[in-house]
Amino acid sequence: MKFLVISDTYHLYQSTNWVAYAPYVKEMNLWFQYTDQVTIMAPTHYHKPLLTAPFNRQDLRIKSLRRLEFHTTKNAVVSVFSIPYQFVLLCFAFAKADHIHLRCPGNLALLACIVQVFFPSKTKTVKYAGNWDPESDQPLAYRWQKNILSNTSWSKNIKVLVYGNWPNQSQNIKPFFTASYHDSDKIPIVERDYSGSLTALFVGTLSSNKRPLEVVQIISELRNAGIDIHLEMYGDGPLRELIDKRIKELQLSDHIRLHGNQPLEIVTQAYKKAHVAFLLSRSEGWPKAVAEPMFHGCIPIATAVSCVPWMLGLEKSKSKSKSKSKSKSKSKTKTKTKSKTKSINVDNCDNENGVRGVLVNNVEDMVNELIKLFHTPEKLEVMSKRSTSWSREFTLDRFDQEIKKLL
Repeated sequence: MKFLVISDTYHLYQSTNWVAYAPYVKEMNLWFQYTDQVTIMAPTHYHKPLLTAPFNRQDLRIKSLRRLEFHTTKNAVVSVFSIPYQFVLLCFAFAKADHIHLRCPGNLALLACIVQVFFPSKTKTVKYAGNWDPESDQPLAYRWQKNILSNTSWSKNIKVLVYGNWPNQSQNIKPFFTASYHDSDKIPIVERDYSGSLTALFVGTLSSNKRPLEVVQIISELRNAGIDIHLEMYGDGPLRELIDKRIKELQLSDHIRLHGNQPLEIVTQAYKKAHVAFLLSRSEGWPKAVAEPMFHGCIPIATAVSCVPWMLGLEKSKSKSKSKSKSKSKSKTKTKTKSKTKSINVDNCDNENGVRGVLVNNVEDMVNELIKLFHTPEKLEVMSKRSTSWSREFTLDRFDQEIKKLL
């Protein structure tokens, strides 16, 4: 099989190996093992620090494409003039491939989405690694990609792999997942004591999108309310110095520790011991900082973004109210039919309704609800076991088999 990959991910030649962003390489190694020949069309020049890993196979045919960027006038002009040439290159590559695999979303991926329309007989898969929520606020380029890929007239012979199970999707769309652990990692979970001192985790980039400062503030308020809770933070980023300063201002140096970037093995040991893990992101695709702690019985406390409500057993549901007149404006209709997500509420965490974690709709108002929840250790224990049972369905072994079926 001649396998063609189109990606916005940087592919770099270092020493004698082709390398790329490590989590991306880990997944693509699974795809490549079922192919005879691999061609990758992607940007190949990057001069900033990047967490990379080498591909398992090095017989890759890498064809350099320019990353399409529009942040500055100069980049926008160069990108616009490069589009026709790159369009032609993609057409020639598509014609030679047996299977076309697009990595979305991205500007280069958008161009590839347009090109694939002209190759309806080619077998295609798309890994949409972003937020597929139809109601989320997203850049125009992302919305275009979603519309093109969903449309069965424009996109044929294609499977679009998206995170979460969304209603009213076309036959092109296939709910999918990603994974970090193997079946062999399914060891018995560590029994936690939820009636004593609690350990919380934050795992991720220390950036405004992940809202680590808000997590620090929540820990401070919980401790002021009498909750004996400690926070271990794993990750690095532009907010690290500010976070360290804030911890000292709140006199929490004995209760919050910054560990920086650590390998998965060390973070996994933290998951096995911690009681809860915070993820207050504004945007996500498949959040590993939710799935990974669940695998080890650590309860996620996460914002209602992307497929998180589905992961926690608190899926979005359509409002029953309907517009009485078809002539009303689209904005009014959208307001009436907008999906609702169950918010964090201690009453939603009983033993009957399958809740697997704590869903946050409003970060500012969540502390009081967390205080009530932390005073009900029996509910936390049930939630922990339920989250483990669900997340262990999504392993690398199953991921491997699903890829094999697609190819």
